[in-house]
Amino acid sequence: FIHIHSRRSHNPFIAVNCPNFSAELMESQLFVHKKGAFTGADKDRTGLLEAANGGTLFLDEVTTLPMALQSRLLRVLQEREYTPLGSNQVISFDAQVLSASSQRLATAVEDGSFREDLRYRLEVLPLDLPALRQRGRDALVLFDHYLAEVREDIRFDFSREFSTFLERYSWPGNVRQLINIA
Repeated sequence: FIHIHSRRSHNPFIAVNCPNFSAELMESQLFVHKKGAFTGADKDRTGLLEAANGGTLFLDEVTTLPMALQSRLLRVLQEREYTPLGSNQVISFDAQVLSASSQRLATAVEDGSFREDLRYRLEVLPLDLPALRQRGRDALVLFDHYLAEVREDIRFDFSREFSTFLERYSWPGNVRQLINIA
């Protein structure tokens, strides 16, 4: 929504699920690498920062990034430039960066797993989105939305019992669970 309604909407939206990558692979994915930068780097690669240039980079579960990578990301966000692995060339970076985490950044800072300076770089306009179980009727609205994505040709009328179930269910898997049910 933020990307679509921004001046960058005509440029790429690149979403990265941070826990899906090892620390080394995440660094290579973000910052690009040149052939020979490390064992197995058999050709030059375009990184996610480069792919998002002019658009939006979304870092999901950002608190899972290792400290060394957090340091590098902080510098990229501050300087708006980076150096690919295996290169001395500095590349400018111009993308909106959005991040999300199931853990509050403040909590991750307190437990020592997240850099405080990176928190303030990312948490410019924080949006606190309560869990689905705390949002009552939103479950019904979201269920209807995701169901319509699957079956555009059919509109469903939900019984009062089903609506009540959706609104009162605890949703331990949050919105992802609701999407899978729809």
